[in-house]
Amino acid sequence: MCSISGEINYNYNDLKRSYHNDMLKCLKHRGPDQDGIYYAQNACLIHTRLSVVDVEKGIQPMAYNKFTIVYNGELYNTDEIRQDLFKDGYTFESHSDTEVLIKAYDNWGENMMSRLNGIFAFAIFDEVNKKLFFARDMLGVKPLFYAFADGGFVFASEIKALLKHPAIKPQIDKNSIAEIMLIGPARTSGYGIFKDIHEVKPGYFGYYSKNGFELHNYYRVKDELYKLSFEETVKKVKDLVVDSVERQLISDVPLCTFLSGGLDSSIITSVASRKYKENGSVLNTFSVDYIDNNKYFKSSKFQPDSDDEYIDIMSKYLGTNHTKIIIETKDLINALFDAVDARDLPAFADIDASLLLFCKEVKKYATVALSGECADEIFGGYPWFRDENISSIK
Repeated sequence: MCSISGEINYNYNDLKRSYHNDMLKCLKHRGPDQDGIYYAQNACLIHTRLSVVDVEKGIQPMAYNKFTIVYNGELYNTDEIRQDLFKDGYTFESHSDTEVLIKAYDNWGENMMSRLNGIFAFAIFDEVNKKLFFARDMLGVKPLFYAFADGGFVFASEIKALLKHPAIKPQIDKNSIAEIMLIGPARTSGYGIFKDIHEVKPGYFGYYSKNGFELHNYYRVKDELYKLSFEETVKKVKDLVVDSVERQLISDVPLCTFLSGGLDSSIITSVASRKYKENGSVLNTFSVDYIDNNKYFKSSKFQPDSDDEYIDIMSKYLGTNHTKIIIETKDLINALFDAVDARDLPAFADIDASLLLFCKEVKKYATVALSGECADEIFGGYPWFRDENISSIK
């Protein structure tokens, strides 16, 4: 998962502060494998790493020429960008996407953003020009928050890290309450809930320098007339889904998928397992359930059937090595507050708590997991998309 954080302040030449270690420590849960702090005049960059690609040589913060980067994410078109950089005379000491990213910025500057296919939040400090460049992926998968404090700029992957800065206070106002009570568990894009804490919006990059603060939109969804036929649409969607899943299978550490037996996780697991079989490997899959769930299960529009039957069907059909994680009710209750701490905000209550416990168990077996999260929004998986009583309302 990794995390990034840091501070730029032109009022101090020596920016070494004890709270920078506090920022690192509170983000260590995102990156338990390696961490580091980079200091330059007016700047501090902090990184905690979950090692996935090039465990030995992908260490951060990473420097190249006058630039130093801290990066959280994954580039799915690393090889394509690396080949373009080869043509421009660049060489590489590792196969990490971090090295590709920093050299892409050295070569193309902000124009590299249109080339990136991935999920990311990163910051690059130009030590010569004393300028910070930062960016977030087009869909906002990777978080990036910021605040202006003590005459400088502070950023982090999580709000809790910003609050380690002595000048940033956990204050709320009426807008904060409205976000939590009326919009939650969703959140207005760009808003950090706490007073004076902001979020870099998806599809934006920016700069912080002696000239001030800038934000620029590099990606925006276009509303256009759809012209493809049904048959063309089927092929295009299939090609996009397969390509998306296969690009996310690149990992130097154990990888698995979450398999709930539903359409989304089954499709992802199917693509992944077939790719694994081509390489002579067996895919590990995981599901979550609760003690006595079958005994007390009640059918509903949201979940008409228990998952177990469909999980077994898909696991046997695809030949995966499947593990069922069983959660006890008391553990779920005890994890409610931990789930809020992990998210920094109240959200989905028992759903978040069960996901937290589930992931803790899966981490014993695998570092990377693919899931069908957010596919219901894209492909109309929720029951209200199919309920005629709702869809027919004018």
